[in-house]
Amino acid sequence: MNREEMSPRQRWLAAIRLQLVDRLPFWPKLDAAYPRAQAGAFRGATLGELHAWIGSDVHEWIRPVFREVRDRTSIEVSTQGNLCHTAYRTPVGETALVTRFDEASQAWHPVQFPVRAREDVRMMTAWFEDTAVELDPDALAQVAARRAALGEGGLLCSSVGESPLMRWVEWIAGVENAHFFLADYPDEVEALFAAMHRVLLDKTRVEAAHNPVDVLYLTENTSTTLISPAQYERYCLPQIRAYGQVAASYGRLLALHMCGHLKLLLPALAELPAHAFEAFTSPPVGNTRLAEGRAACPDKCLIGGTNAVLWTTSADEIIAEIERDLDALPHHRGIAVTSAGVMPPLCDPTTIRAVCEWVKGYPVRV
Repeated sequence: MNREEMSPRQRWLAAIRLQLVDRLPFWPKLDAAYPRAQAGAFRGATLGELHAWIGSDVHEWIRPVFREVRDRTSIEVSTQGNLCHTAYRTPVGETALVTRFDEASQAWHPVQFPVRAREDVRMMTAWFEDTAVELDPDALAQVAARRAALGEGGLLCSSVGESPLMRWVEWIAGVENAHFFLADYPDEVEALFAAMHRVLLDKTRVEAAHNPVDVLYLTENTSTTLISPAQYERYCLPQIRAYGQVAASYGRLLALHMCGHLKLLLPALAELPAHAFEAFTSPPVGNTRLAEGRAACPDKCLIGGTNAVLWTTSADEIIAEIERDLDALPHHRGIAVTSAGVMPPLCDPTTIRAVCEWVKGYPVRV
């Protein structure tokens, strides 16, 4: 058995393919909000500097290489203060998404959704039906340059997008109206889903054919706190299967970012042609532990295994829970330990580093 030291990229790729690793990958998911909340030298550090100090196995996202083009419709984005207004203009009317920037989280959050009335569904359908997808040479050059610069120092990934139901819930109608409109006007909403699905299939083809990243992602944010298992099987499972089949036809690795409650979806998730589930979150933030995921999905890499609440405790407590969950597994192929969701800023970098060192020394069972 060859257990020589691997590069971070080799380690990640082996874990995603359920192959032997020299040790478990470890990756705390730090975002722009994290260093701003720290003290001393950590506050002014870049994310790259923080990961280097912690000893992370870098898992990095970069832009996709497609662009959208349209003939009869348009999109216009304008920002004023902390509000961003995205206007969707179509021959049958205009609607808009409004998001607000939150300083603490350094993120944009929707405050007005583009679908607020029945006619808005038709507008968004017209907008997606007019959307064509093509390769963006400038984006491809940027990604290729970053792939070369990162080298073996980390895994480079790109998100193709989000399947229709989840995008509908999160960005187009909002949680409540998403379910009301789907119940009241199923034919019209399903026509919108069909148009969205065609666009995402086209994006998947472009990404799979041209993007030089290591892994393609679907940013699903799946959770049974937002949708039901029946809805997942009807509106997500067939669609994601289609994207996975396109990725597989090009020999590409596909991962799903799913950061919510997954326990009731495990039988469906086992059927998907995906290689990894990322942000696999334990209780109390999620509801599924690694052993449950491994039992239901024996051929999937599980990336996560912790939760944000756990990371607000001491290093000893974090290590004890991770050790318990790792010890419960039949083997450690296809496991990567991460913060699952975004690392809470309340967790000090020294705590993360201590956990990282412990994970690096954990005896891997194959």
